[in-house]
Amino acid sequence: MSSTTVRISSSAKTTLKVLSERTNRRMQEIVDEAIEQYRRRLFLEEANEAFARLRADEQRWTEELEERAAWDQADAVRTE
Repeated sequence: MSSTTVRISSSAKTTLKVLSERTNRRMQEIVDEAIEQYRRRLFLEEANEAFARLRADEQRWTEELEERAAWDQADAVRTE
């Protein structure tokens, strides 16, 4: 695994060190996990915003509901 030096604040380094000691995990593991959790949160926030925009557009939302209904019918036929 390659590594890169990244500058962080002294308070972040202190917090990271405390977390490492409390969990008996390497600081790199903690940073990797935090980044992955942040990536996932950002993805879900963006997806939620996109869904809200879709719901706010009456025409596009109606088209979405019609498409869902078509898929539901297709699935019902497939499972019969």
